[in-house]
Amino acid sequence: MSPTSSGYRLFPVSFGDLPGWQKDDPRALLAAMARCLSHIHGVKPYRTGSLGLTSDDLLPLLTAAADRSADISAAEARSFFEDCCIPFRIEREDAQPGLVTAFYEPEVEVAAQPDDIFAHPFYFRPDDLIDLDDKSRPADMDSGYMFGRTTPSGVTEYPDRKAIDEGFLEGCGLEIAWARSRVDVFFAHIQGAARLRYPDGNIRRITYAAKAGHPFSPVGKLLIDLGEIDREQISMQSIRKWLAENPAKVDEILWHNRSYIFFRDADVSDDMLGPVAAAKVPLVAGRSLAVDRVIHTFGYPFFVHAPTLLHLDNGLPFARLMLALDTGSAIVGPSRGDIFTGSGYEAGEQAGTVRNEADFYILIPKAAAGRFGA
Repeated sequence: MSPTSSGYRLFPVSFGDLPGWQKDDPRALLAAMARCLSHIHGVKPYRTGSLGLTSDDLLPLLTAAADRSADISAAEARSFFEDCCIPFRIEREDAQPGLVTAFYEPEVEVAAQPDDIFAHPFYFRPDDLIDLDDKSRPADMDSGYMFGRTTPSGVTEYPDRKAIDEGFLEGCGLEIAWARSRVDVFFAHIQGAARLRYPDGNIRRITYAAKAGHPFSPVGKLLIDLGEIDREQISMQSIRKWLAENPAKVDEILWHNRSYIFFRDADVSDDMLGPVAAAKVPLVAGRSLAVDRVIHTFGYPFFVHAPTLLHLDNGLPFARLMLALDTGSAIVGPSRGDIFTGSGYEAGEQAGTVRNEADFYILIPKAAAGRFGA
């Protein structure tokens, strides 16, 4: 047992203790790990989370993964991780279970110019939006604000979703494209990326660039609190259905979430890969995990076991090795993860109903594992 940070502990276990490990096929992680290695060497190391695992700790594993042949078997891939890593179970001190949800890359019909049908813009990052830290953030601004607006009189909060929807950025030349529905734009904000499909069939991919800085406030919780949707029925699908049936209340509900997302073009040459996310490499459908970046460091493998999550693996309990490649405002805690299910409608149908208790294990390279009690 190893104390790591307030509120949770790591316990070393064997690979035989990972439910479903012997049936897993983690080969898809190897190429993604090689891309992480290229990013660390060519751009910069990933920021170290409070757990204390660094990119340097990870380099031997990533280097070994990059040297592996692409045509190895699933058993050989499992053996690779068994030879290089020690798994640790993440346990919260309050004994509460972990939680897994899912996200995807939506495909949205758009136009290059606005008209009566396509009237709801996606925006690039504004020039007056600046990153904040403890030194640059005004004393009277909440410490959770990581972005603000620079003005001649100083730094202020950036206008929120309501202000931007009502036209704050009109005339600034920041529009990427226009969608049919404000709801489609909203859910692309929630996912942090999108494939934009133009009338001629061309696809443009966009991904998260920054946000206005306001706290994320889930509209699903609001609809539960208002008694509009039962807690057991809440999902992306049920929220979309409610919004479609209550068009007069759409703005009221969406504006509850003051957080607003800005995008940049995503250069992904392989259409089979997902969007480039926070780790600056493309996501891999079914194998990429968003984690709490305050705690965890990108590039580390996590084994996730969710006994009640059945629809992602043809009725079998979800049990897969994943790679930490993204984060999100709602992903908070040591045993909290968001599974990337892929791109398009079917991926959205899969992702929208995932909200399951799960056990999380982090695989730590053997040279670093000794610091954690292995």
